[in-house]
Amino acid sequence: MLELKNVHTFYGHIHALKGISLTVEEGEIVTLIGSNGAGKTTTLRTISGLLTPREGEIWFEGQRIDGLPAHKITEMGIAHCPEGRKIFGRLTVRENLELGAFLRKDKDGIKEDFERVLNLFPRLRERLKQPGGTLSGGEQQMLAIGRALMSRPRILLLDEPSMGLAPILVQQIFDIIKEINEQGTTVLLVEQNARLALSIATRGYVLETGRIRLAGPAAELMDSEEVKAAYLGG
Repeated sequence: MLELKNVHTFYGHIHALKGISLTVEEGEIVTLIGSNGAGKTTTLRTISGLLTPREGEIWFEGQRIDGLPAHKITEMGIAHCPEGRKIFGRLTVRENLELGAFLRKDKDGIKEDFERVLNLFPRLRERLKQPGGTLSGGEQQMLAIGRALMSRPRILLLDEPSMGLAPILVQQIFDIIKEINEQGTTVLLVEQNARLALSIATRGYVLETGRIRLAGPAAELMDSEEVKAAYLGG
């Protein structure tokens, strides 16, 4: 469904991604794990068109997308839920969700997805008229994921959904990610909590200073002594 081939991305003169190659198959949850600065967020930003790779290719469902503007990539079915949530604080919960469907014209489909999001996140239903900036951290994360789902993506890019959340909310968010996947949305997940990410993923990639250090089925990575020592506290 999604393939990166030898992707090199720079921030100015800083070489952030140094030849990343990875694949995501339809229906999977694939996770990228690694320490801060490993290139996880840069990988998602490059896929979604916020950054343009200097070398390499990105293919989505048989079409090459590197170099396309971000809104075109969203139209094709890739939604990016960014690190730090980036919701519109002065807009209401309803307005934030409606903005997620900005590129769509199918009114009936939008209504259907609006209900789907509110069923996934019942707390948002209670706060539809409330400004997004007044929500708790967990509610803002729910809103950010819900807004991304309003574009009806084929694949959802999730960047650090557990960041700053209480443990009970983290588990709730991850249960919902699994449910979103079971409903038919493929997921590419970036997450600091490697144990939790690998527990719901099909496969994983370990990034280290802009390169892929390890890759394989999530269960194998969980059992890897190197991964245990570096990321699982083993």
